[in-house]
Amino acid sequence: MSDRFGANRNGGQRRGGTNRGKRRGGSGGARTVAIRNTAPVAREPVLLPPVLTVAELADQLEATPIEVIRELMKAGIMANINQQIDYATANRVAVELGWETIEQVPEVVQKATADFESRRTEAASDPNAVTRPPVVTIMGHVDHGKTKLLDAIRASNVAEGEAGGITQHIGAYQVEIQGKKITFLDTPGHEAFTAMRARGAQATDIAILVVAADDGVMPTTREAIAHIQSANVPMIVAINKIDLAAANPDRVMQQLSELNVMPEEWGGDVPVVQVSARERLGLDDLLEMILLVAEVNELKANPYKPASGVVIEARIDRNRGPVATVLVQSGTLNVRDIVVAGESWGRVKAMFDDRGKRLRRAEPSTPVEILGLLEPPQAGDVFQSFETEKEAKDLVEQRVAQRRAEAVVGDRAVKLTELYSQIQSGQTAELRIILKADVMGSLQAIQTSLLKLNDEGASGVMVSIPYAGTGAISESDVALAVATQSIIVGFNVRPDVAGKRAADRDDVDIRFYNIIYNLLDEVKAAMRGLLAPEFKDVTDGYAEVRETFKLPSGDMVAGMYVLDGKLARNSRARVLRSGTVLFEGGVKSLRRFKDDVREVQAGYECGLGLDGFNDLQIGDQIESYHREEIARA
Repeated sequence: MSDRFGANRNGGQRRGGTNRGKRRGGSGGARTVAIRNTAPVAREPVLLPPVLTVAELADQLEATPIEVIRELMKAGIMANINQQIDYATANRVAVELGWETIEQVPEVVQKATADFESRRTEAASDPNAVTRPPVVTIMGHVDHGKTKLLDAIRASNVAEGEAGGITQHIGAYQVEIQGKKITFLDTPGHEAFTAMRARGAQATDIAILVVAADDGVMPTTREAIAHIQSANVPMIVAINKIDLAAANPDRVMQQLSELNVMPEEWGGDVPVVQVSARERLGLDDLLEMILLVAEVNELKANPYKPASGVVIEARIDRNRGPVATVLVQSGTLNVRDIVVAGESWGRVKAMFDDRGKRLRRAEPSTPVEILGLLEPPQAGDVFQSFETEKEAKDLVEQRVAQRRAEAVVGDRAVKLTELYSQIQSGQTAELRIILKADVMGSLQAIQTSLLKLNDEGASGVMVSIPYAGTGAISESDVALAVATQSIIVGFNVRPDVAGKRAADRDDVDIRFYNIIYNLLDEVKAAMRGLLAPEFKDVTDGYAEVRETFKLPSGDMVAGMYVLDGKLARNSRARVLRSGTVLFEGGVKSLRRFKDDVREVQAGYECGLGLDGFNDLQIGDQIESYHREEIARA
């Protein structure tokens, strides 16, 4: 029987079709309805994107939004007309309304920023590819002279007569030696380096690791090495500050060799150059070594096709509007070209180099500042040039849809609970773990035990450890986990405030343990798909001890300042000192002035007493948390 829209839900014409009832008779007489019997119309499957709104789904299914909402309610989903739903939900509704569907897999956007090896291989196979300048990033410990080295290289390559040197700073610049150019990305620090990789961008061809000759390898140096090695780019070590009396380059090379960074002098494959940024010693040797490494790796690109590359940085200039610094990696970018950068597009109105000189064209490995985008993109976004505005707008729409899909159903981060299902579906055959522990002894024992699981080989999955270190889990650790698709394991350590915020934002799986056997058992169970339901700790907030007071009863209370989230009276608390967990237990008292309170929000001060712990010190952090039961995927 037809419904009120004159259509059979299982295949008849929709509203307005040929089988709509026809009214006969006058306005005052009886009405009869004649219905023509027609064969069900064969429907082609509907192509649906990974994410769409209820209104868009109704339009695709030639139905009303009310019909779609009704079917969603039957499935227990309350949604309005603008609500976004994923493909699985949309497919369920479509089946109920008599349609078959096909999921539209977003076209993979051209990645001019693929990893170093694939970019090199692709360029080598292109008959039109020509040699291009190398793109270099400088990394290392914060006090080891990265910025001074960059400044020294830049200053020594500014042509005489350019009063005041470089007239503007665009986050990247080129120098010339022996008639050959080198591009430096002026974004020192492995956090920026890895944040770009986490967004799918890799602009660096060569990484220079700066180590101070008097200080040697520091924890941040080890982190930088892990980031460089995970990116699989060639490394050059620059031992800086050789002019100091306490300089000991041999000790630095010994420390590096212990971290599997073997200097060429010792039979390895990592070039080491001794420099002094302050005295400008060895700079020419370093630049020549960069050119040599670039020549060995045969860096090439095709300058004869539409430009593509990566956004280095972007901002809004009060006078000029959106301004983006981009690195051209392939093709040639011209003024008046139509470009897409991330989710923004526009026509290039003007281009400037790092000296503020106006350019008409930019070839591969050239950093330029461009004007003309409708809004500033994000650092790490891919940019491409197109023939028409329609192509540009279509790509922007595709990227917006892809981001929406990732926000709703996407999950880039690896989850330990989902590891076995990913192995079964062929998505991964490797479990990568960022390992942090409280002391070096525990770290080495856990690292050795985890790698021994590879010898057992029972599950067919391999364990690798991109980085292992001591101390609190930091934002840098989370960035590396995202870039390398790793989980983070903390042994007797917790994340700091920035690390926790980054992990929540990027949905990175962090696991905490205080017994090695439990850690190993859970990893093995995950590899075999045997993980049982678990409880997880949900952090409510962080606070810092600003003052301590001893009560006549002998108990200690602390004057606290809530840094993030909230402190709750009925929550549990961890005492963190330099990232290490000293105590876990209940909250005995929580006061604001003289009043007992249930919770204190971020930005306020309060008094806190812990149940069974009287060793609080100024500078300690309190993590307030509660436990929730979750089911394994």
